[in-house]
Amino acid sequence: MSLTSILGKIVPAQTWNNAEAEVLQQLDSLIEQQLRPLAFSNDKSGRYPTASMTALKQTALLRAALPVDLGGLGVGHRCSLEIQMRLACVDSAVAQLYKVHEELLREVLHYCPAFQRERIGKLVLQYQILGLAVAEPNRSAVDPLKTTATPTASGGFVVDGFKIYTTGAAEADHIATWAWNAASATAESPVHGMQMLLIPRGTPGVTVNRDWDALGQRATDSGSIKFDKVQCPPEWIASVPGKAPLIHSSVRYQAGFAAVLCGIGFGALTAAVPYINERSRPWAQAGMEKATADPMILRSAGELAADLAVAWAATLQCGALLDAFERGEIDRAQLALPISAAKSAASRAAMAATGGIHALMGTGSIGGKTTFDYWWRNARTLSLHDPVEWKNHELGK
Repeated sequence: MSLTSILGKIVPAQTWNNAEAEVLQQLDSLIEQQLRPLAFSNDKSGRYPTASMTALKQTALLRAALPVDLGGLGVGHRCSLEIQMRLACVDSAVAQLYKVHEELLREVLHYCPAFQRERIGKLVLQYQILGLAVAEPNRSAVDPLKTTATPTASGGFVVDGFKIYTTGAAEADHIATWAWNAASATAESPVHGMQMLLIPRGTPGVTVNRDWDALGQRATDSGSIKFDKVQCPPEWIASVPGKAPLIHSSVRYQAGFAAVLCGIGFGALTAAVPYINERSRPWAQAGMEKATADPMILRSAGELAADLAVAWAATLQCGALLDAFERGEIDRAQLALPISAAKSAASRAAMAATGGIHALMGTGSIGGKTTFDYWWRNARTLSLHDPVEWKNHELGK
């Protein structure tokens, strides 16, 4: 499933190197044969899409972003965004779960202890996936983490705390979590107190609460987790004070959200086409026999498609910018502002498309037995992650 099959020639085909082309070919096969048939049942169950993620693990996708020297494919950020977008065209929950794994993989390898880098590579080659537990309730941006990492005599930590919005952690092999190590914090650099740990999900003291009950992105199963005196040996340490967090991690996340939002929009338009062809009626004043010839339907569809195409072009360019930033060719401002623009454009285009398809299809598309609300619910939920109005404010300044 390529973008050219979704939007014809509105979105130009991309050029990929051999490794990227191979993984994208595997992805298309995975989507059509295994992910698409499960997407709506995953959403209905509202729990981790175990079968879909098991199928994903058997492809090269888990190691796509892993550096070549660790046995991975070493694909660039542009290809990673393409993967996330294509997944979201069918199942945006799976796309977000993959997004978390891929971003953690790129991030942790930059600031982990030397021994951990090779260990993470081996875990990924063994088809193990990473989940995330970072957000905390009732915490302001200036407060230190309430989840604590207390040093032990053996060089490890004891972790206590509570996390929310733990995307991927419900059934991940390892949970990446930030905790506060007061012993490492300094007045000059308080972030030195932030300690990343990779905790196996089945570790005693880790309680995964299957309490995710959201409007959309249901199958991310992003509920809460409690850490109660969790013993973390030194081999689970995933960050070195002073090297983490990375200054561009947050904008990398935003580029991924933009990609997933674009995918949701493309998926919505694609889902509407058969309905319009087979069931929709033209407006009487159009003087047409079929809805596919109704000039207002065509005009509206074209506008939705154009906005998505532009948002996607901006998002895909962010992949090249992320690679350029990591090569030291641009500074953070040159990276962050285009990503904010792409996230803003993608949010509006996705919301317009997922709501607008009903105007294209007509009243019957809102029937209780239809599934077209799937697209809007997912876009609305995901668009609330890091409010886009703050991106617009930043651009406006």
